[in-house]
Amino acid sequence: MDRLQLRQRLTTQEQMSESLLVSAVLAFSGGLQDAYTYIVRDGVFANAQTGNIVLMSTNFLSGNWAVALRYLLPVLAFILGVIIAADELYYFKNARLFHWRQIVVLVQIVIFIVVGFLPPSLNLLANMLVSLACAMQVQAFRTVGGHTYASTMCIGNLRSGTEALTLWIHTKQRKYGSLVLHYFGVIAAFALGAGIGGVLSKQWGQRTIWLSCGILLIAFALMEFDRIPKEKA
Repeated sequence: MDRLQLRQRLTTQEQMSESLLVSAVLAFSGGLQDAYTYIVRDGVFANAQTGNIVLMSTNFLSGNWAVALRYLLPVLAFILGVIIAADELYYFKNARLFHWRQIVVLVQIVIFIVVGFLPPSLNLLANMLVSLACAMQVQAFRTVGGHTYASTMCIGNLRSGTEALTLWIHTKQRKYGSLVLHYFGVIAAFALGAGIGGVLSKQWGQRTIWLSCGILLIAFALMEFDRIPKEKA
């Protein structure tokens, strides 16, 4: 079986980065990251910025300024991550060595390697770096099966998946069944990553994030299929 045939077996999407397989791998990594920062790094969410904003606001209004900053700075880092990923698309969209989304993944891996070395005294910096990396992933990977999704959070996927399930129940149309599979598949991958990340974080501590590097390498390798020459695809 050649490379093109293998790609066709893995996905029917035009780009591998929009396939259910890559989306599930990224969601698994996203769940692990969230569990890691919450359990190992002072109860801060890497991805769920809504939770950070709630805790930030509560502490600001309670006069706990130092604690509030612990949640505010990851939110600001998340914003910066979106900006960086958007700039990467602008500067690297025509890159030849790697697809621009692969560059995003490589940057994430480097960040997580650094984070794994940071001691507990630098938890704030660790959380900011992880939030920045997560934002880059959210910005770079936004569609699965041609539909909008999020690889590092669940609420939007849960809404879209439930809507698709309702439409499938009423119409029995295959396209809605496919959407249910895509959205709930991503949610399941996120939950599995969070569960495994939570268990391992209690055993491995700060270096648990390195597992996410390995997972992201899988996504990077899968996206190599997008580099099949257009005339062959």
